Amino acid sequence: MAENKRDYYEVLGISKTDDENQIKKAYRQMAKKYHPDMNPGDKEAEAKFKEVNEAYAVLSDPEKKQIYDQYGHDGLDPNAGAGGFGGFGGFGGVDLGDIFGSFFGGGSSSQRRNAPRRGDDITYRMVITFEEAAFGCTKELKYNRIESCRECGGTGAEKGTEPEICPRCKGTGTVTVTQRTMFGMMQSQKTCDSCRGRGKIIKKPCQNCKGTGNIKLSKKIEVNIPAGVDDGGRICLRGQGNAGVNGGGYGDLYIIVSLKPHELFERRGNDLFCEVPVSYQDLVLGGEIEVPTLEGTVKYTIPEGTQTGSRFMLKGKGVVVYNTKNHGDLYFTVVLETPKNLSPEAKEALKRFSELCANTNYVKKQRFSEKIAKLFKKK
Repeated sequence: MAENKRDYYEVLGISKTDDENQIKKAYRQMAKKYHPDMNPGDKEAEAKFKEVNEAYAVLSDPEKKQIYDQYGHDGLDPNAGAGGFGGFGGFGGVDLGDIFGSFFGGGSSSQRRNAPRRGDDITYRMVITFEEAAFGCTKELKYNRIESCRECGGTGAEKGTEPEICPRCKGTGTVTVTQRTMFGMMQSQKTCDSCRGRGKIIKKPCQNCKGTGNIKLSKKIEVNIPAGVDDGGRICLRGQGNAGVNGGGYGDLYIIVSLKPHELFERRGNDLFCEVPVSYQDLVLGGEIEVPTLEGTVKYTIPEGTQTGSRFMLKGKGVVVYNTKNHGDLYFTVVLETPKNLSPEAKEALKRFSELCANTNYVKKQRFSEKIAKLFKKK
């Protein structure tokens, strides 16, 4: 079996003169490259991962390395006679949880578990009117959040007592277990059953929070909605989220703004858009029309012969730009409204008007007729 094994130094891509740190660095790179989590379902990578761990289990152990350097693979073979020392028996006590933690997240899991952790953020969707978003407003907000228990100060222990260090995990929150796997004996860490990963045991739990250190409460605050906020805008209130763990700070409260549709206006950024219905005579003769804005109506004079669908702009009549004094613009489109239920006199006058104008006054209509005539003439 030994003659089929690759040289351990070749497996890790190192030389015999490399020191302990260089061996460990090479192992990390190779183990990460062939780790099953990085190569799901790849049997070849799985075999190389096992080979890499076998090589490191030997070369990271000074005694085994010395034997390997002197006798090669035969020195590690339990069936090779006096030269063997009984095999490497798994990974030689290598804590893979610690090795992989250094490049899959950094630091040991026990250190991270008991470190202060910031509380979760809370997201709240608030519906406001179009005008409230444009001009700003103050809204009262009621929501639930997790707060540090005031009775025990967040310790979870009854007032006057303190949590005790867990005797099983010695306050780390984790315990080391050894398991036999397809790669041999492997060490890993799991959450301590005695303290459930907290590292401390509470003998007399606080009655107010039942030993959790936190309680859920209803909170009421006033929120200032700034002028110019748009649909989907986010307002962050620092420290108004849930309480942290192990002394960590509070999370934040994010308010997501939703705007109710407006009867007249459509908003695009800070600009406003609307349609203004006008009569035939307004378009033909021109004149003054009323145009709506967020602050009331204004007078606007459209020129004689304006076409339906023409767009005009009112400078600075849009929504204020957030955190500035600048405003967007208002664009309105004039749309012809065709009258209904005309009186006989009005119909007669309209016919007379049509005869007077004839086709010479309808440039687009005349050009369109010419294009049709030309098209059918070709056929």
